[in-house]
Amino acid sequence: MTNHDTPVTADPNEWRSYDEFAAGIDTYRLPNSDLDGRSLTLTLDDGATMSLAFSASEVAWQADGAIASGGERRDPYDAVRVRSDVVFVNLPLESRERESLTIVFSETTHRALVVRSTIAAEETAGEPQVGQTFWAAVTDGGSPTGDAPAASRDLIGKRNLYRYSPEHLYEHVYISSQRYAWQCVQGVQRGHGDMDMSTVWKFADGLYLFCFREFRIAVASVWLHDLGYALRTTGIFLGLNGEGAAEQSRAGGHIYPIGSVDYPDVQPV
Repeated sequence: MTNHDTPVTADPNEWRSYDEFAAGIDTYRLPNSDLDGRSLTLTLDDGATMSLAFSASEVAWQADGAIASGGERRDPYDAVRVRSDVVFVNLPLESRERESLTIVFSETTHRALVVRSTIAAEETAGEPQVGQTFWAAVTDGGSPTGDAPAASRDLIGKRNLYRYSPEHLYEHVYISSQRYAWQCVQGVQRGHGDMDMSTVWKFADGLYLFCFREFRIAVASVWLHDLGYALRTTGIFLGLNGEGAAEQSRAGGHIYPIGSVDYPDVQPV
């Protein structure tokens, strides 16, 4: 899976646009899953509800509360079965501009997570242009069991490599409950890196939602890291491409843990 040719280092003065680095970043992604004929109703932790009815190529959905749909909407969807009982679903919304909805649900615990990613109309100094909101939820598949998904500190101090394709290799260091550091080891961004805003939620044993929001370019991501035996990750990007238009991309690959640290006394935020 590794390209042994000498990698080319990117010009430090030419920061790549989102669509340039995302091209091919789904090469090692897990295969899509067909949800044709499935229906799902979620109750979010704030009391709002969301219902989805899937066909082979699109989903009819409606919601109230903070993500109120104003009636039924139809959008494309992308689904991946990340474990035998856990499904990662993304709605790259066409019915609403500059927005995506991502849902992770379990068919055994009947727990779920919902992430809303939105691109702000204008840049705000010192803030990522793509924002995200998170909800724990339950499904109508049965009585929920186990712990509800919640914010987690479990990845703090971890250091992993992520191989998305023969040309995409990135390192992540999880710094605190709010930030992570990254660098491109191989790819068009080789030599580039930064520290950006991040959010981690635990969904199940070894299964973590990881999201980042970049400062330098308008892009955010939603990933589901399987740090159990599988060591795989499945994700999506939402951002502005080089032309300034909203664009969404699928992503995924292999995880290689390469180290961790433990803080002896005072812990990061």
